[in-house]
Amino acid sequence: MASLLEVKGLKTYFFSPEKVVPAVDGVSFSVDKGETVCIVGESGCGKSVTSLSIMRLIPTPPGRYVEGQILFEGDDLLKKSEAEMCSIRGNSIAMIYQEPMTSLNPVFTIGMQITETIRIHQKLDKREAEKKAIKMLSLVGISDPESRMAEYPHQLSGGMRQRVMIAMGLCCEPKLLIADEPTTALDVTIQAQILDLMQKLKNELGMTILFITHDMGVVAEMATRVIVMYGGRIVEEAPVNDLFKSPRHPYTHGLLSCIPKMDDERETLDVIKGMVPSPSDFPAGCRFHPRCPYAQERCRTEDPQIHIIGSSKVRCHFPLNYKAEEAY
Repeated sequence: MASLLEVKGLKTYFFSPEKVVPAVDGVSFSVDKGETVCIVGESGCGKSVTSLSIMRLIPTPPGRYVEGQILFEGDDLLKKSEAEMCSIRGNSIAMIYQEPMTSLNPVFTIGMQITETIRIHQKLDKREAEKKAIKMLSLVGISDPESRMAEYPHQLSGGMRQRVMIAMGLCCEPKLLIADEPTTALDVTIQAQILDLMQKLKNELGMTILFITHDMGVVAEMATRVIVMYGGRIVEEAPVNDLFKSPRHPYTHGLLSCIPKMDDERETLDVIKGMVPSPSDFPAGCRFHPRCPYAQERCRTEDPQIHIIGSSKVRCHFPLNYKAEEAY
């Protein structure tokens, strides 16, 4: 299957007079047409910077795309002019942001904000744009969409605002939808509704989704393939079933161990000890070794490379569940 998006050796750094911050440090992955790929990891691992880099929304300065390529349908987005990127954003590639209350403009109505996107990218007149906006609000499950068009963001609930953000993201029928933790601020009932809605729209519209999250439960619900990030790098990549059944990287294993289970009678849950290191002060060797229960001397001094084991790619000197007969 042809790749819609290919990220090759991407390095996005932030510069100040005192230090260089390698927020994304040599990330490579692809997303095939019709696929849902989840990027998972704790806050500070580089997930959002990766997604903003794809959209070319990193402020420069202080940010800079130091190395790499971001190929969308074969064209390198890093070589596009700002005018060309403006025609791609919201049209071919759309993004749903983490907090809709800060993403929606509080002084404009919902209708004005959706129709602006449609008129800019699809060149429709005001009446046709309003018709399409109403259709999109109805598609994402908002009741009485004609009345909602005249309302302001503060008049809607959190779940309704997120549905508006999804409608805005889909109104130009993008080829790639990037969802950056779109359910983080929602309660579990609304979260389940939003995830079901995205799955339904993906199947109906044939979308490709890059889903950013820290919630392994969301990963199990949404993903066909999973990318695990830590310290600005990809530490594991695998099909979702393989990753949950046989995690290769200790960090992935730690994330899965933190998930509560229905039959678990323990009073306390497992945790990954320690904190995610600051991008301005990554440790030598493997960046996970200060928190890894399996770390050895080699991990503290030597930077691990990506190895292929079965269906998984893992950046680790001593992968878990490794069998000698598997390709390494």
